[in-house]
Amino acid sequence: MTKHDPAADDRRPGGRPVRCQGPYGRPGDAADCPDPARFEVVRYRRPALAVCPVHLGPSLLMAGDVLWPPQVSLVR
Repeated sequence: MTKHDPAADDRRPGGRPVRCQGPYGRPGDAADCPDPARFEVVRYRRPALAVCPVHLGPSLLMAGDVLWPPQVSLVR
């Protein structure tokens, strides 16, 4: 049985858009980007980091536990 992922519900057509969590992906890191996320960056043993195009590059360099080479997917 898989765990429920509420963020996956938001990515479904008609769901509310996911907000950018970049560039660091830590709760309370004062990065309140209002833009919708367009990419997901896969991280080691952590949830994927949803980021906007502006924060994609910085998140690859500064976010914790990002896989290398990076694995980035498009969020619609």
